[in-house]
Amino acid sequence: MRGDGHRRTAEILGVDPGAWLALMDRTFDARAKGAYGSLLAGLRALCGELGVEPSPARLREAADLRIASLQQDSPPRPETEPVLRLLRERGVRTAVVSDCWFELPAMLPGTPIGRLFDVGVYSSHVGHSKPHPAMYRTACERLGIHPEACLYVGDGGGNELTGARRFGITAVQLDAPDLGGHLTFHADLDWDGARITSLDEIPDLVAGRMPLPVAIGAPMLNW
Repeated sequence: MRGDGHRRTAEILGVDPGAWLALMDRTFDARAKGAYGSLLAGLRALCGELGVEPSPARLREAADLRIASLQQDSPPRPETEPVLRLLRERGVRTAVVSDCWFELPAMLPGTPIGRLFDVGVYSSHVGHSKPHPAMYRTACERLGIHPEACLYVGDGGGNELTGARRFGITAVQLDAPDLGGHLTFHADLDWDGARITSLDEIPDLVAGRMPLPVAIGAPMLNW
């Protein structure tokens, strides 16, 4: 779901909100692979496609508002922090693996949940998005494990589950009841593998195979 902050971001930049959201959809794949560069340069380039040239001050204001809006639009699942803490107590290393632009790596590391992940793998930094092998390879290398020793949990956006399985990782879909209206690009619609309905089930999945690192695919929102 997109909150009012996206409309206000467009207004700060001096562009039509409808045209701005359509541009965000159209450029998601490219932005997620880092094609638009970083913060202000990327926003400036996007505005240029809509024929406007905001001032540096407006670009900075819009960037701050966009990050705040995405934090508001995508609060963590209630069980996320307790599960991550439990995994850490049990010696399980974890990674967040996300298709995203500049926003998530800017905001997640400083949050209570972000500090519980051992590794962050962001597509805009890697230069590829899921299901490209580079995303999974990067996660495994930074976790210091082989693919067959890793569990990947995600909602299926970006064909992430089939990509993980193809790379040799055990993959499980988070098929929670409240994800039905979730904005997702390139969903794993034909996934025929294992499913869970809550992140609370992850500790049981890794029990008996310790220490088993866990890679968690962040929900693919319109970042």
